[in-house]
Amino acid sequence: MSSKSERNDRKSGKKPVFGNRPDGPRDKGQKPAAQGFGRREETPRQPRSPDRGKSDADNFLWGRHPVLAALANPARRGMGRLLATTERAAEIENNALANGHKIEVVDIQALTRMLPPGAGHQGLAFKVQPLEGVSLEELADPAEGVIVMLDQLTDPQNVGAIFRSALAFGARGIIVQDRHAPALAGALAKAAVGATERLPHARVTNLSRALERLADLGWRAVGLDGTGEQTLEEALDHQPTVLVMGSEGDGIRRLVAEHCDVLAKIPMPGGFESLNVSNAAAVALYEAARAQRG
Repeated sequence: MSSKSERNDRKSGKKPVFGNRPDGPRDKGQKPAAQGFGRREETPRQPRSPDRGKSDADNFLWGRHPVLAALANPARRGMGRLLATTERAAEIENNALANGHKIEVVDIQALTRMLPPGAGHQGLAFKVQPLEGVSLEELADPAEGVIVMLDQLTDPQNVGAIFRSALAFGARGIIVQDRHAPALAGALAKAAVGATERLPHARVTNLSRALERLADLGWRAVGLDGTGEQTLEEALDHQPTVLVMGSEGDGIRRLVAEHCDVLAKIPMPGGFESLNVSNAAAVALYEAARAQRG
């Protein structure tokens, strides 16, 4: 994971705290992190205007598993604003102190108001900049195992679920496009159940060029496409493999698909047209892990 520091937001007002870390000016931190079955052109888009509500959500982790995973991440040490209800503060005090964090105790109504509607915070929230990620070379060299590449997947629930599956099936990490991926925080981190803190990710400007670089490093790219001539079982082998997943609406874009060594499909004898992309990723990761062992 990135070793760069995260922003430590200012505290306002006097709150009960656990621990004895003194208050001080906030640390300067890293930049916020930034993101892909069918095909279409890989064309650049203009960045969207910042949205205050979305930015606030992107700066929060909430829920027990995401927050505890963040506290255990060395890259988060001593950074961010850790908020908890009295009950949760007592529960996580040792974890927080061990990693240089002070707990700001708030009542559950105040915590709920700080977060997006419907956020299942379980009495815990952590305001901190998303992790920046690692370089492509750090993630992919040496070439071995499985990496997942996401071509413009923007739904936080799907991306979070893919992180969770990738960690569960032993993937090396995940590659996303820099300008078209959701921040690894908020609802995404909640869906990932802490996997975004434990699984490395790399952000790249251009996925096609990234696939060219990965080929140079010894990786073979398998794109998931419902029109693929081979099944996943036929396409996968023990070689270092990049699983390329496209967005649910448009799939893998044409230029990205052209940089894949093979396009493969998940056979569906039940006759249903397709799977949700996060479910398809879980099936593909299972098959890829089995092929690696074989």
